[in-house]
Amino acid sequence: MKKLLLLAALVTAPLFAQIEGDIAVPYIPFEVKMGKGFDAVNGNCLTCHSFGYVTNQGRQSKEFWRKKVEKMIVHFKAPITDVDANSVTEYLFEEYGNGELK
Repeated sequence: MKKLLLLAALVTAPLFAQIEGDIAVPYIPFEVKMGKGFDAVNGNCLTCHSFGYVTNQGRQSKEFWRKKVEKMIVHFKAPITDVDANSVTEYLFEEYGNGELK
């Protein structure tokens, strides 16, 4: 019973937190390069995460981008078709690649 009361207190405590004044949430704009395949990125990638995920990776090889796309499909269950996966990989490599295939 004590554990239940403690759990209830911990769960409800944030409801009583008060902050005076406004809270400013920073806006971070990410430069998005428009190019062939961006529509596949917009429709498949940006529904779950911001474009910052791409830009924070830095310039990478085509193999790196392909593995990132595969990770999203396999591990995060992104419903990306094979055609779109190829388009996304090509877009990422063309616009944010380092020119290396591996």
